[in-house]
Amino acid sequence: MLQHANLVFQCVLVATIVAIALAVLINRFKVLEPVANAVSAVGLTLPSFALVGLLLPLSGLGTTTAFLCVVFYAVLPVLRNAVVGLAGVDQTLLESARGMGMGPVGVLLKVQIPLAWPVILAGVRTSMQMSMGIAAIAAYVLGPGLGSYIWTGLVQTGGANALNYAVVGTVGIVIVALVADLLLLALGRLTISKGVRVA
Repeated sequence: MLQHANLVFQCVLVATIVAIALAVLINRFKVLEPVANAVSAVGLTLPSFALVGLLLPLSGLGTTTAFLCVVFYAVLPVLRNAVVGLAGVDQTLLESARGMGMGPVGVLLKVQIPLAWPVILAGVRTSMQMSMGIAAIAAYVLGPGLGSYIWTGLVQTGGANALNYAVVGTVGIVIVALVADLLLLALGRLTISKGVRVA
């Protein structure tokens, strides 16, 4: 369970950083928004086993392939929400911030991201839950996590303990996912200003 949680948390953290950086770029160059939406839509329809098959010749068996696969899928919900969140920031507030002497970086870090953070965090929560299931595929490439129990159960179909292995892996992933969601809810309470918080 710790290995599974560690893999997913690291992947979602990297994905969140990448997604916010891309969203800032897209917010600055609006022409990129349709491209980002198209990539997100296509990416979410790509089967995880197909992506693993594409990555195997490049990164081989092991944790690296599992990490890249989970990060790829984890980026997509955060990116979509980050683009929407940044675009939804009131332009009047941005003008006021610039009028107070804030530079582009100050406006981004002190105004845009804090105001967009509730929407971004909702994307992070979606990404976290989705990544919990995708990380189970890591067992196929000998990666870490609870997917190894599910995979063992599938391989031993008809055996005495096949169902037990599958149940242990599935229940374990559900527990880790619930704990992760509670932690993200707590993070939201700590990081979202009361003036911005909607729930």
